[in-house]
Order: sequence, then C-alpha cells, then structure tokens
Amino acid sequence: MSVTKQNQPNPPWLLLVFTLARKGASLRVTVWRKLQRHGALSLGNSGYFLPNNEENRERFEWLATAVRTEGGDASVLEVQSIDNCSFEQMKQQFSDARAEDYRKLLKELQNPASASHSARITRLRQRFQDIVSIDFFGSPLREQVERALNAMQTSRTKSAAPEIGKVSPAEYRNRIWVTRPRPGVDRVTSAWMISKFIDHKAKFAFAPEDKKPPKAVPFDMYEGGFGHRGEDCTFETLLKLFHIRDKKVLIMAEVVHDADLLDEKFGRKEGFGIDEVMKGWAREGLSDQELLKRGMQLAEGLYKSLR
Repeated sequence: MSVTKQNQPNPPWLLLVFTLARKGASLRVTVWRKLQRHGALSLGNSGYFLPNNEENRERFEWLATAVRTEGGDASVLEVQSIDNCSFEQMKQQFSDARAEDYRKLLKELQNPASASHSARITRLRQRFQDIVSIDFFGSPLREQVERALNAMQTSRTKSAAPEIGKVSPAEYRNRIWVTRPRPGVDRVTSAWMISKFIDHKAKFAFAPEDKKPPKAVPFDMYEGGFGHRGEDCTFETLLKLFHIRDKKVLIMAEVVHDADLLDEKFGRKEGFGIDEVMKGWAREGLSDQELLKRGMQLAEGLYKSLR
C-alpha cells in the first residue's frame, strides 16, 4: 500500500494500525467491538480501514488514544492507494459487508412476530439506523429494508391513525404563527419547518392559550390550530397536512417525534440533544424569541447534517 504525502489531497482511506500491551485481552475485545460498530474493514494483517472523512477520523483517533493509554502503540494513517486492492475493490468489500447486515435485518423483518411487538419494531429500526450510519457507499438494499420497516410500522398504527384532511397553503402565507412560551424541540423545529417550507415570511408570537392574538395561526397549542394528532407530534402534523416530501424533513420528523413523545417509535436519539440544549438555554433566562431563533438554527444544522 502507499501512504499519502502531504501534497496529495483527499486520500480516500484511513488506516488504523495498532499493537496492544501483553495484558490487553480485555481492551482487544473492546477495540474489536468498536471496529465492528464503526464498519471498519480488515485487510489481512495491514490493519483496519474506513473511508476518509472527519467522523471516521475521530472514531479511529479515539481508538488509537485508548490503545496508547493502555500501553500499546497505535497510528492513524491516510492511505492514497493499496497495491493489491483497487479503490473499486475496496468499495465493493464495504458494500458487501453492509449488504450482509441488511439481509440479516430483512430476515428478522420477515418474522411475523416482529410486527406484533412495538418494542421489537423499535429495536429493528434502531438496528437499521446503525447500519445506515456505516453504509458509506449506499447499498441498494437500504431502500428495500426501509420500505419493509415503514410497511410494518404503518400496518401496526393504521387503525389508530386519524384521518388528516387537506389545507390550502395559500391561506397560510404572510401570517403570524403563535405558540406557547418557552419553546422546546417540537415547537422550534415546527417553526423552522413553517419558515422554510410553508410561510417564508412567517412571524412568530408567544401567548398562553387564552390570550392568542386574533387571526394568528396557533401551532403546538393544546386547543385549536396545528398540534398533536393521534400518535403524531406537531412537526409530523404540519408535515402531513402541508404535504412536505423533502426526504431529510421526513427523517427529522422521526427525530422530533422520539424526542418529544419519548415513545422510541423510530429509535432516533438525535433530537434529545436539541431538547437538552433548549432546556439549558431556557435556564439561562433567554427570551422566548431568542430561544426560538437559536432552536431554529439548531434545526437548520440538523437538516444540513442529514444525508
């Protein structure tokens, strides 16, 4: 293999090589498990490979630090090419590994018992998200598994889901949107979606239930307007009523649902971080408008981070 020189931009691979101290059996198991979780590929005795990006570099650097802390040696290298394995061959090996993961998950999804237990559906969806996070080259099986998961979820909740009608988007432009004070994850992300996809000139106000401004559009209020419906949080209600089809927003809906309703329906954990940050800012005494502004910035960051 050849290790990159400084004048070679963007080498495609990262390589972790390490040796453990003699009494490193426990650490060996820990490192091996993390390498499996990170989707690292072992290539003979050369070490472990991952595609070169910031997230994978951080993963390898933390593992290298753990090895060194326990008296071992470890290095993280950027690799431009491998003499006995082309880029396409390496890519195929990563793709084959993820395809095997997806096939195992599909096999579990085909078990009729899976559809009858909410906890099991949640566990399978979490496993799916774990595989997606290391599916570096987009296995074609990903969409097949996602459709199977969605079909299972839909079949289980269809009878409980209320009918949602249509709205006229034109009636909700250049409006004032009102919600309860001290916004949390559902309200700030809903405001972000309103501003980005529904009403580009939206203005936002805060009021208790009995003091809503006249002609304002309520959202995430306990009575009236756009709020929770059936098993949906406000973000999901808005998404469905206004027929927003952006794929990244659909993912955000799962994130917000789990953080707001705490039912682990989708096995998503990203939203809990946003919610905790919002709580921290609220404790600092920030105004409602400042909380909303910062929360919408967090929502935009989450949107841009999604693949």
